[in-house]
Amino acid sequence: QVQLAESGGGPVQAGDSLRLSCGASGSTVYIAAMGWFRQAPDNEREFVAAVRWGGGSPEYADSVKGRFRLSRDIRTHTIYLQMSDLKPEDTAVYYCAAKSYGASAFNSWGQGTQVTVSS
Repeated sequence: QVQLAESGGGPVQAGDSLRLSCGASGSTVYIAAMGWFRQAPDNEREFVAAVRWGGGSPEYADSVKGRFRLSRDIRTHTIYLQMSDLKPEDTAVYYCAAKSYGASAFNSWGQGTQVTVSS
């Protein structure tokens, strides 16, 4: 089992930047991918960005391309989400997620961290 712990959320102004972090622990050897999702009030959880742990470039939702950047530290099983030019519509709870080898979907989730962008 994989445990995930996010940090770095908070209130910011439109146009500001913020960096989220997520560290994985437990059965990290089974992690095939890690990523970020978000859920705004009254909305469903949506994909933000993800990366395959074995290599390759991160993938991004169209709504964040060019503004958000996912990076990773393979040694510590940590991923980061650098968010720039934040907009009020980016306000949401951001969740870190991991997908195990053989899983069809992300199957481990963090507790979430709130990001609030005011105009």
